[in-house]
Amino acid sequence: MGRVEGKVALVTGAARGVGRAQVLRLAEEGADVIAVDICAQVDTTVTPPADLQDLDETTVLAEKFGARVIAAQVDVRDGARLREVVSGGVEALGRLDIVCATAGITSKGAAVDLTEEEWRTMLDVNLTGVWQTCKASVPHLIEQRGGSMVLTSSIAGLRGLLGVAHYTAAKHGVVGLMRSLAKELAPHGSRVNTVHPTNVDTPMIQNPAVRAAFRPDLADPTREEFAEAARTMNMLPIPWVEPVDVANATLFLASDEARYITSVTLPVDAGATAL
Repeated sequence: MGRVEGKVALVTGAARGVGRAQVLRLAEEGADVIAVDICAQVDTTVTPPADLQDLDETTVLAEKFGARVIAAQVDVRDGARLREVVSGGVEALGRLDIVCATAGITSKGAAVDLTEEEWRTMLDVNLTGVWQTCKASVPHLIEQRGGSMVLTSSIAGLRGLLGVAHYTAAKHGVVGLMRSLAKELAPHGSRVNTVHPTNVDTPMIQNPAVRAAFRPDLADPTREEFAEAARTMNMLPIPWVEPVDVANATLFLASDEARYITSVTLPVDAGATAL
């Protein structure tokens, strides 16, 4: 028996990175999955977008573990579409037990230099999108009389980071949302927690714009030069964690091993928030 055998999970941002890793770890441990991703560029961001081929690959990889997968292209800012897909997935798969609100974006700029569009888009995706995911999921968890929600925040949800005030505000907001939801859902037996990664080795950070932000002294930093600077963020001597590290923490919080853990902020950060 897998640790989440017979359960059904919803994962947003599932096409690649942390979202894909969550899909695969949960599938490996017995869960069926509703996997959604925007699979398109988000304005104001510089991260190369995932596409439908990435989401298809996630589906194929999860099915190799024997999982049933309902995959759909969904923008988490579109609450009506998200609720439609989640309800359809629950009808097809029979239930909903685990929610991983993982979809997110990044961009950079001093707080007073950000445009209104940059600020609004960040909050719309990284905070309101998480709320929309919760709104689409909570009725099914209440009906199920249990379940676990894992909202992906960041070390920026526990401390201030330079040059990303909009990102930091959104990720702090996710913590506030989690704490309120944990109290609201506790009478129904549902748990809500957040995970807080340091830098994760995904396309979100492995692109020229982010590398240049860490190494403004270099015209075109290499991965190794970026890693040298990124190590200074963490207590352990590593530049970043891997997507599976976040997925492993998610699996624990989603499983019955964490049955009495709720309203917790769990760092997966190589000690970054303790520096």
